[in-house]
Amino acid sequence: MRSPYKLIVKALFLFALALVVLSSCVPMKKQIYLQTQEDTTKTEYINNKTLDYKLQSGNNLYVKVISVDQEATSFFNAGYGSSGNIYYDASIYLNSYLVNDSGFVELPFFGELYVKGLTVQDVKEKVQDSIQKYLKRTMVLVKLVNYNISIVGEVQRPGQYKIYQDKINIFEVLSMAGDMTTYAKRDEVLIVRHTGKGSKTYKVDLLSDSMLESEFYYIMPDDIIYVQPIKGKNFAFSAFPYTLVISSISLFLAILAISK
Repeated sequence: MRSPYKLIVKALFLFALALVVLSSCVPMKKQIYLQTQEDTTKTEYINNKTLDYKLQSGNNLYVKVISVDQEATSFFNAGYGSSGNIYYDASIYLNSYLVNDSGFVELPFFGELYVKGLTVQDVKEKVQDSIQKYLKRTMVLVKLVNYNISIVGEVQRPGQYKIYQDKINIFEVLSMAGDMTTYAKRDEVLIVRHTGKGSKTYKVDLLSDSMLESEFYYIMPDDIIYVQPIKGKNFAFSAFPYTLVISSISLFLAILAISK
């Protein structure tokens, strides 16, 4: 009578163990980026989305006037933004111009210019048009400098990162943070983006190759990227728990041996 009972208990134990292990492992399909949605060999993706970031209060602009007339150039730059190379955050800050709370930026000679809501290209054209009245054959450099992007959640190195390039995509940002962890919910990554009225959230799917053509492929200044954890993270395994399975089976067999 005890033998059938032991067999039933053993079967239930092994079934429960297998169910726990299989349901707790993170499937590889949920970890691979840019999976094609159809059985195709598509290798080219077009992303024509323009980066039309509108300047906001608190942004820093690097503005420099370049001309063949060095004396005039020094006059327009007024000693600011005319230093050679800039290597450190403090230098970038000291050689840039802050967009104040009212949306104005104060430039040497030009005075206050209203730039809030304009793109960097708009500001460049605005300064260029103004200086053409005084100097010919000049070039104006305008760059948005030292802006931040925050990455939180299921990444290896969460934190705030400074960006020193005109545009950056979401995969480049994630690589700065050491990539996502095994427990990241890659199909519902949250992007928090500032708008004129506050902030707005967007969900993006990094498992799909359609991300390469998405308007959220490129990250905007001051974006916050939140990588959510998968459900049941506390009970999930990043790799198959061979040690746990072997230990459980050994314990069960020992219990059976003792109960004989």
